[in-house]
This record gives sequence, C-alpha cells and structure tokens, in this order.
Amino acid sequence: MTDDILPSLEDQGVHQLYPKGPNIDFKKELRSLNRELQLHILELADILVERPSQYARRLEDISLIFKNLHHLLNSLRPHQARATLIHILELQIQRRKQVVEDIKRRREEARRLLKESIGTLEDTDASFVLK
Repeated sequence: MTDDILPSLEDQGVHQLYPKGPNIDFKKELRSLNRELQLHILELADILVERPSQYARRLEDISLIFKNLHHLLNSLRPHQARATLIHILELQIQRRKQVVEDIKRRREEARRLLKESIGTLEDTDASFVLK
C-alpha cells in the first residue's frame, strides 16, 4: 500500500502490531488480531472482576488492537475496489458478447428471410412470365 494513500500507523503515533511491507497476508493478520482482541476482552472481564482498578491498561491494549484492525481493513479497500471493478468489467464483457451473438443470430435470420423472399419473388416472376 502506498503511504500517500493511507498514512502508516507510526505516522499517526500508533504501534503497528502486524508486519510492515507490501506483501501482507491480510487474512492471516486479521485473524491474528481478532484472536488477540478476543483474548484481551476476556482478560479485561477477569480484571474487572478481580482487580477493577487495573482495567485502564487492558483498555489501552484493546484500543491499540482496534486501531490496527481498522488500519488493516482500510488498507484492503483499494484491493476490494479493484476486485469489484474487475468483476463489473467481466460482467459487462459477458453481456456484450451475448448481445453480439444475439445480433449475429438475428442477422442470419434476416438473411434467411431475405433469401426466402427473393426465392418467392423469383418463383412469382417466373410464373407470370409463363402465363
């Protein structure tokens, strides 16, 4: 992802929990962050029951995980838009091919009808000449 489209977490003063670089396995990292978030929420529940005064640190950790999840999901938006555009263009190509085939079929039908009409007219002209 280019930095000019989406500022890095470090630019925003946030610690990045997933690897840096262009070859991020989004699915793997999102799953990892989701599991980590679940664990921290369970730990927060335990802390709220056992040591309520110490919940602030766990909330900070959860907030950091949410910021990382949000940033990672925003990094996927251009990929999603590109995939959606490709799909739309493929559908348009398929529809246009179907329209071309329909036009070809109708053209052949029109040619057939013209040949039949010409044949009928020639038969009619021949019968008039014979009479």
